[in-house]
Amino acid sequence: MSKSLAAIIGGAAGFVAFVLIVLGCFWFFFLHRKSSANRNSETGSSDPSAQEWNKGTMRQFTLEELGQATKHFSESNLIGEGRFGLVFKGLLRDGTVVAIKRRSSAARPEFVEEVHYLSEIRHRNLVSLLGYCQEYDQQMLVYEYLPNGSVSSHLYDTGLDPTTKLEFKYRLFIALGAAKGLSHLHGMAPPLVHKDFKTSNVLVDENFIAKVADVGLSRLLERIDEASSSRVTRGDVFLDPEVGDAGSFSESSDVYSFGVFLLELVTGRQAGSLKLSESVRSLYEWVESCVESNEYGSIVDPRLGPGYTKEGMGNLFRLILRCLSLNGGRRPAMEQVSTELDRILEEEMTLTTVMGEGTATVTLGSQLFTSST
Repeated sequence: MSKSLAAIIGGAAGFVAFVLIVLGCFWFFFLHRKSSANRNSETGSSDPSAQEWNKGTMRQFTLEELGQATKHFSESNLIGEGRFGLVFKGLLRDGTVVAIKRRSSAARPEFVEEVHYLSEIRHRNLVSLLGYCQEYDQQMLVYEYLPNGSVSSHLYDTGLDPTTKLEFKYRLFIALGAAKGLSHLHGMAPPLVHKDFKTSNVLVDENFIAKVADVGLSRLLERIDEASSSRVTRGDVFLDPEVGDAGSFSESSDVYSFGVFLLELVTGRQAGSLKLSESVRSLYEWVESCVESNEYGSIVDPRLGPGYTKEGMGNLFRLILRCLSLNGGRRPAMEQVSTELDRILEEEMTLTTVMGEGTATVTLGSQLFTSST
């Protein structure tokens, strides 16, 4: 073989190798982008500003920054109070609206450790922890802000118009989102049990996507506040009857609480206000009697109107019954609950052509609550 021919063949081989390397890099980049997009669709927030926060790391705020964001923690910015303390709405310098939980407590290294752990938990159906502050005997948690508030405020807040309603399919959609959030927590290694799941801890964003709030807050308080480590609120209707005085919570405890949440979601009433007879002493027995009678018209929220099928409502009540089982071993896992809710919702969408009383098939979150006619 001549030297010129060998040079040509060698050059061609080198060129082919170069092209293959370029194509390989391009293909890897394409798959990486596709994989990242898929992950963001499941774990990212629907709020663009929150998505930017999710890409970054945990932020440590100063007391001065959060004071300016809340007009020095003005009463006009106070939006609630929870287990951690007062909750304020704040506007950061970059235009991000946040919810700030504040309490008085001495500085603890465990607080920072736990906050960093919780900040790494990201899912579309969980309220994201964005940052914290620990200065001058003050501890603060900074969360993404959810404009539509809690589900409980829409179900039985006396401050709202009593004629407002939320269609059955939207309630199923909210329940499905909350179930996915809890399922994600239970699927972690090790599983993270919420321990305080209730209707007031399910918030909705501007697109009415449900997000579970106070994720890991019980665990945080247990580490930094000895008084909270063994606290079990007896009489709490959301509390699993199997949880003893020592506070032996488990994933099935969250499932029981979720069953109570579903019951409130469909009846429109606080579960504690349901009048149980002497022969019916538990929520499980109350729901069981409803399932056996197969009559739901008198117990479901009258604001639902005719916008649901009896079959769909029956399937939901049977799911509630399973979640409220007095034997924790017989309750379904949250992943199973999520799958069943998805099935019920899909069937309801198939069997009914309109959302309740003439509501459009596609509705903006801000338009979901309408007055009954």
